[in-house]
Amino acid sequence: MIDHETTALANRLFFRLFQTGNVLQRQVQNEMGLSTVQWAVLGALTRPGYEQGVSFNELTEYLVVSRQNLDGVLKRLERDRHVQRIPHPDDGRARLVILTEQGKVFWDSLQTRIAEFYEQGIVGFGFDEIVALLHSINKLEKNLNQIKIL
Repeated sequence: MIDHETTALANRLFFRLFQTGNVLQRQVQNEMGLSTVQWAVLGALTRPGYEQGVSFNELTEYLVVSRQNLDGVLKRLERDRHVQRIPHPDDGRARLVILTEQGKVFWDSLQTRIAEFYEQGIVGFGFDEIVALLHSINKLEKNLNQIKIL
């Protein structure tokens, strides 16, 4: 059982994570002109191994988003001709999500702004601080995935 001080500190931590996530979403929308999920989808589809597309289910698992959320984002990205859903070569019922040529050009056009966004977001952080923060976030995510309240 954790004490009152630890509970209060944990409450503050989780609230700050909530606020930080909201600031990230707002700033990405304002500065990049797309949502954080759109950014994540485009980035995911440029990963090595995804050149031939990725299944909808794999993409939801990788991005840790709901099927409904991803479907809405994909519809917007399809409307803008950045992604396309194509038939899966091994399963006629399934579809793969793939980055279009226009989507690749769009993603490439964002790279300078993305680098500037990252640079401004981590200003004042040293390399070791970034590594430690990443390690802590990974540890927190692992713990969150294991929560079972009885």
